[in-house]
Amino acid sequence: MSAPVLEGQASFALRGHNPDVLTCIANLSNDEVFTPPELANQMLDTVADAWADAHDGASIWQNPDVTFLDPFTKSGVFLREITARLTDGLAEVIPDLQDRVDHILTKQVYGIGITQLTALLARRSVYCSKDATGQHSIAKSFDRDWGNIWFDRTEHTWAGDKCAYCGAGKSGYGRGDELETHAYAFIHTTDPRALLARMFGADVQFDVIIGNPPYQLDDGGPSNSATPIYQMFVENAFALEARYVTMVTPSRWFSGGRGLDRFRDRMLSSRRLRKLVDFPKLYDGFPGVKIRGGVSYFLWDRDHAGDCEIQTMWDNTPLGDSVTRPLDAYDVLVRRNEAIAILEKVRELDEVTLDTRVSAGKPFGLRTFFHGAPDPHGLAEPVELYGSQRVSWIERSAVAQHSEWIDEWKVLMTAVQGTSAAVETKFLSKPIVAGPGTACTETYLVAGHFADQTTADRLAAYLRTRFARFMVSLRKSTQHANRDVYKFVPAVPLDEDWNDETLYERYGLSGDEIAFIESQVAEHDV
Repeated sequence: MSAPVLEGQASFALRGHNPDVLTCIANLSNDEVFTPPELANQMLDTVADAWADAHDGASIWQNPDVTFLDPFTKSGVFLREITARLTDGLAEVIPDLQDRVDHILTKQVYGIGITQLTALLARRSVYCSKDATGQHSIAKSFDRDWGNIWFDRTEHTWAGDKCAYCGAGKSGYGRGDELETHAYAFIHTTDPRALLARMFGADVQFDVIIGNPPYQLDDGGPSNSATPIYQMFVENAFALEARYVTMVTPSRWFSGGRGLDRFRDRMLSSRRLRKLVDFPKLYDGFPGVKIRGGVSYFLWDRDHAGDCEIQTMWDNTPLGDSVTRPLDAYDVLVRRNEAIAILEKVRELDEVTLDTRVSAGKPFGLRTFFHGAPDPHGLAEPVELYGSQRVSWIERSAVAQHSEWIDEWKVLMTAVQGTSAAVETKFLSKPIVAGPGTACTETYLVAGHFADQTTADRLAAYLRTRFARFMVSLRKSTQHANRDVYKFVPAVPLDEDWNDETLYERYGLSGDEIAFIESQVAEHDV
């Protein structure tokens, strides 16, 4: 689809250049991840297909009355691609090119910048000028320099040491005028509809809300400890009751977790989610950007009331057929369609699951950074302590809780398991069988504690199987391997030895199901 060029002016779309400038710009920070044009166009195709289904095959790009909003625009890629499609689609409705472009940019396409820089970048992408009224702007009907891409500096509303809206810490985000506040306007309100009326006029109603929201509040720590905020943008978009909402987000919400449990429950119970496209492989969707757990985009349809079509992508191409299924069948979203039949066969036996037996975090009350002496000399009642990257020795009296486990056989599992690989294949660490006289810091969970070594060895062998780790994988979307990831793993009786072959037979798995498990989970070295 080519972009129009107005005589004596620059093209409003830069994607005619090779390479497209919006595929080349670097992300500004962990929370400002720019969307590749290819992914933006996939999402627009999804919207167009839904519109056609609801309007007897009509094209959304031939409708001069449909309005689009990106409420957190960064590079302007969504607005640019929408404008290009409308410019082609409305050629018969508004034959004059200048009139057509003016109509699209002043009546159909709107955005909210998340920072001063990204607002200027978005205006440059859409209007070919950071000033919508400037001589190089392809829009000729604006009377304001920001056109329809709004940005004003927004301040946090401090309630003690946290922002009352987004939860930002005052110590990290209480900034002077020389720095961006990262107080995003769209989520710093209790009434997003009134906010948009003040920005664009009370008569503007949006049919399609689309974009890629900021993902987290990052005070400079590791990304997996940053506070997610993308769910706030999604919630406020839903509140506007547009016809369609489509957004790309990290897929970590599938299993909930930090700040995401309520959002996960709402998403899974919604009957308005029409389609979900999932990119579980690291770097798919966003080449070069490490988003652990992958990304996905959804289409929320105000008029839909049913199951959701789920499509897995691999190497940015569809993997297998999409499947339409209910999202609320389980308390998490099982992302791979092929896994559903396996999970159902396992659940048919109605067995107790391992999450009821695995300890909570910090099983002995000792933090990760706690270390003892390098050897037991001089200790009255020495306890061998498994800790982060080393073993040390402490007094028995230093064990804050579950001291009764010290003299039992224990199976220890690391509470974090993951690599920097594009595809996770292990899901759990190798179990450690720790004998009597031992404890651990919160680096580990206690998967089981027993009076004898044989039972501990059997549990360790079970947790090394591909089957058990596959069941973990259905709930594990990040490096964290807390107790919850064991909720689908059956607590098999430990009066016998288990291996993959006996487990496949126990649950009646087919050859194709076994092949799928073994394609997802690698063997642990003995």
